[in-house]
Amino acid sequence: MVETEVKIRVEDPESVKAKLLSLGAVVTRPRREEEDTLYDFASGLLRDSGRAIRIRTVGRTTTLTFKGPKRKARSFKVREEFETTVADRGQLRKIVKGLGLQPCFAYRKRRTILKKGRLTITIDETPAGNFIELEGRRHEITRLARSLGHTRADFITAGYVELLRKDKAAREAA
Repeated sequence: MVETEVKIRVEDPESVKAKLLSLGAVVTRPRREEEDTLYDFASGLLRDSGRAIRIRTVGRTTTLTFKGPKRKARSFKVREEFETTVADRGQLRKIVKGLGLQPCFAYRKRRTILKKGRLTITIDETPAGNFIELEGRRHEITRLARSLGHTRADFITAGYVELLRKDKAAREAA
């Protein structure tokens, strides 16, 4: 499946949620903590080619995700993404390790998921700040962003790994 998305930095997740609800969005998963661990070969082959393997844990649910390289797109992050839920997290980690992959980056965030039509909207609270992520068709993303008072200039196409690394570097430099 090809995923098209953007992130937008926001100050107050609760006021954004209230605005989204007033625009007709519905909560499909209340706020929960997610733990993401990215895996790569020691050589950094996946990172260097723009691909990623992620294991996400939310409560007792574990998901394995493959993300392909980003496609060229001006204001949007576009890439292939395939994921599946896995019954046994421990066995999955053994399989990934057996393939020669090792954990290379891990982080936690609090996430609320909403839907508005075909758009998936997440409100993410991360150590690097609060963001909304809009996933769907480009024109629908742009329309909803505009309804929230944002323009394409506010769109962020970086992933959380990049945002978290930049935030950490900025804090260490200060």
